[in-house]
This record gives sequence, structure tokens and C-alpha cells, in this order.
Amino acid sequence: MTVTDLPPGTHARLPEPVSNNAVAAIEVDGQVMAYSFAGLHEGKTWADVTADAYACNMDLRTCREMPGLPDGIGRLASVAVAVDGAIWIFGGYTVAEDGSERSTPEAWRFDPRDERYTRVADMPVPVDDAVALPYGDRYVILVSGWHDTDNVADVQVYDTVQDIWFAATPWPGRPVFGHAGGIVANRLLVCGGVEVVPPETEGGRRSFRRYDVCWSGTVDPQAPWQIDWRVAPNHPGPMPYRAAATGDPARGTVLFAGGTDTPYNYNGEGYDGSPAAPLDMVMYPVNLAAPREEAWRMVMRTPGSGTMDHRGLVPWQGCYYTIGGMNGDREVIADVREILIR
Repeated sequence: MTVTDLPPGTHARLPEPVSNNAVAAIEVDGQVMAYSFAGLHEGKTWADVTADAYACNMDLRTCREMPGLPDGIGRLASVAVAVDGAIWIFGGYTVAEDGSERSTPEAWRFDPRDERYTRVADMPVPVDDAVALPYGDRYVILVSGWHDTDNVADVQVYDTVQDIWFAATPWPGRPVFGHAGGIVANRLLVCGGVEVVPPETEGGRRSFRRYDVCWSGTVDPQAPWQIDWRVAPNHPGPMPYRAAATGDPARGTVLFAGGTDTPYNYNGEGYDGSPAAPLDMVMYPVNLAAPREEAWRMVMRTPGSGTMDHRGLVPWQGCYYTIGGMNGDREVIADVREILIR
């Protein structure tokens, strides 16, 4: 398919549909490259969990397959972030044929110039469905997430220069997975996700509930493992689960696109048995620097254009892009979709 064959709003297409993939972008030799690592192919079964990776040239509007994660082990809900001229990939979880899941500790440095991976220090607490935020072009802050059998409140900071981890100020809210967030300078905002609800009766089953809270944080420049967390005002719409999000220094805010208000398993079916549907909206706080006074702005997109099951949002030339994900029919897609905010 050529660029002229793409439908409106589709910037490019991956070689294969993929969802719940780690996404990050970086400039390489004057051109912006967006990358997708691991995730779920269109069959949506344990056998469709993949280690495959793709590179998309945003300027040329082309995507191609590239070497996948070096251990060849497929995983879901990894996170990726661009720091210090490289892409750093963390965690995720594997799915066995019997349905059992395991959080993975591995972390890699991906060099976009020769497309080689280097194994770096494992996460002290392996997590998946976490939020990864770059800070100071040196550190990566991992916020909350799922570890094997439950959510954790751990906030872990990775130093890309020294290849070591620090335990940071813990997440102050209910531990969550599938939340989303971004950072601008030393101010971060994290919203949504899913919390675990204990069983109501002895011997009963726990349940999963959308977490309708946002938290803002201020990172100490002298000690990036110290974060001053504060509750931030919620936006007026439904709180998203597995939305695409990014911090945008040009706008001075964090944008959240798509996701869903229905907690679901990796196949897109709600934990309560109802099908999840993506939200056709983008939302962002007008003033990230004043979280106690900020107002939210919501931008409604064309009905049916929303997607879900994301791990990142790519800003490029004043627009924003999701890479893969699921559409309203819970089909895994290959689209690199454009989101324009006026």
C-alpha cells in the first residue's frame, strides 16, 4: 500500500497489526523514527503474543519490520522511552498456554542507528502496564504497574548513565495498571488505570475497577528519586484505561488520547464480561504548572475513530500519533493514526 492509498487520518501502516505494544520515537539523522516493540497480533490468543518490532519513518510515512526483542520472548504491556539518544524498553508480561501470566524483569537499550539491543540492569521489581517517563535526558521513572499477581505502589528510577536503579517516592494512590501519563520539565501527571478490589466475601473472587483519580508530581532536580505527589483535579470525562499519552513541552501539558472506560483483559473483553469500547476523545489540562487550579480541555474526535490498548503517544510536527492498538470492534490494527489538536 502506498501513501496515496491510505485513508484520511492514517499516516502509515505497520507490516502487521499489533496492540499493547511499547512505543517511542526519536530523531535519527535528521528524521523522526517511531518504534514499536512486542505486543499482541490479531489472533488475540496467548500464541499471538509477540517479540516483533517495527520502525516507522514519520517523514517518509513508511514502516518496516526490524529485529525484535533479543530474547525472542513475546510479551505484552512493555513500556519504551527515548533518553540520551537511545530507546529504553522495560518489562511486560508473558502469557502461557494455560493462561498464567508472569511479569518480566528484562530491560534493554536499543540503538536506533544500528538497530542493536543491549541488555541493561533488570528492574528490581518487575512490572508491566506501568507508566514510563523520561527525565533530564538521563533518567527513566517507572510508576506503579502490575507485578505477577497484583499491582504495586513502587516508583522505580533508572539511571541510564550508571545503569543502576533507585527506589523513588512511592505512588501515593491505589496501586494501578494500565494507567497513562506524561512529563514536562520536572512536572508529571498520571491518570486512570485499574485497581484491584478485594473479594467481598471469604473465598470470593477479587474484581477490577477503573481508578478515577489523577496525580501530579514534581521531581526534585537534585534527587530525581524524590517526587512530591499531589492529587490533581480530574477531567470531566470518563477516566481512561490503556490510553495513549505523552508530555508535550510545546503545549506545556500532558495529552491523553483514546483508551476505554471499561477494564478489560488483553483480548479486549471486559473483566465483567462486557466488551470494551474506545473513547473518541483527547483530553489535556490547560495548565500543568498549576495542578490545583488547572482546567481540562476535551476534544471530541470523529465518532468511531478512537482506539485503545496503547502504551504510548508519539508527538510529531504539531500532531500526535497512535501506533497500532484496537479499534471499536476490538480488532488489532496496523494503523499509525493521526490526532490533530487545533
